[in-house]
Amino acid sequence: MTSESLPGPAEPYRARFRPGVVLRAASGAVPPSGLVLLAVLSVQLGAGLAKNLFAQLPPSAVVFLRIAIGTAILVPFARPRLRGLGRRDLAVGAAFGLSLALMNLSFYEALARLPLGIAVAIEFIGPLGVAVAASRRRLDLLWVALAGAGVILLAPWGSAGGANWVGIGFAALAGLCWAAYIVLSAATGARFPGASGLSFAMIVASAVIAPVGVASGGTDLLRPEILLVGVGVGLLSSVIPYSLELEALRRMPTRVFGILMSLEPAVAALVGLFVLGEFLQIREWAAIGCVVIASIGATRSG
Repeated sequence: MTSESLPGPAEPYRARFRPGVVLRAASGAVPPSGLVLLAVLSVQLGAGLAKNLFAQLPPSAVVFLRIAIGTAILVPFARPRLRGLGRRDLAVGAAFGLSLALMNLSFYEALARLPLGIAVAIEFIGPLGVAVAASRRRLDLLWVALAGAGVILLAPWGSAGGANWVGIGFAALAGLCWAAYIVLSAATGARFPGASGLSFAMIVASAVIAPVGVASGGTDLLRPEILLVGVGVGLLSSVIPYSLELEALRRMPTRVFGILMSLEPAVAALVGLFVLGEFLQIREWAAIGCVVIASIGATRSG
């Protein structure tokens, strides 16, 4: 951590205990690689917590709960600033929000049908595709082939494994939406000031997912215990990892960050095993390993 990230001796003593300063100081005690791994673990724990809600709510209702709570937390701190933006700018921001809503909805539908590690491994094809799309290196074809082999290994070719074709289809759709999310995120950031593009996209995502989420969840969405778990999902899946990733990126190269993020399918499989009791076959662990290695290779050579 640099010296600029803490208040200097000339500042009032009470400034040393502002929440942001305390959080920055606490994260400074953890190496940046540890922050990234904690962020990855937080996201997957959030997914595991959301999956436990499927016994009480359908996936679409859980998605609405997650996005709505995330929006309620984010918007007060980063209000959308739309002054001076044209229709094309607003259209890009709206498309960003639509990709966010569809990505989460399709992933949660996949999660309802697949073990966590398998769903994340298939979904990871999206960002992997973005990473190699603009490349002209022949080596990247190897990473694409390796990731494809991993997905083929995950397919239920007449086996009694935990995968099924509908779940695989939803996970693949989530990967496509993730790829669109990455591209539209950059386009939105270039048009909207600060984090207002993200908050605008979150509002759009909430509006898009609200009809199906409210219709499927009904009055159960208002149960205090459901809302409490929903807050936990929102914090673990969005607020906490986003904060940790921002702090990590201040202190480490983006390529190293990408390599560590490539471990996400493996972390998801471990969370599925120890938190959800999802036991995978050796073939499925090998498939997840293929996706992880492909992602690391694409990140290192990209």
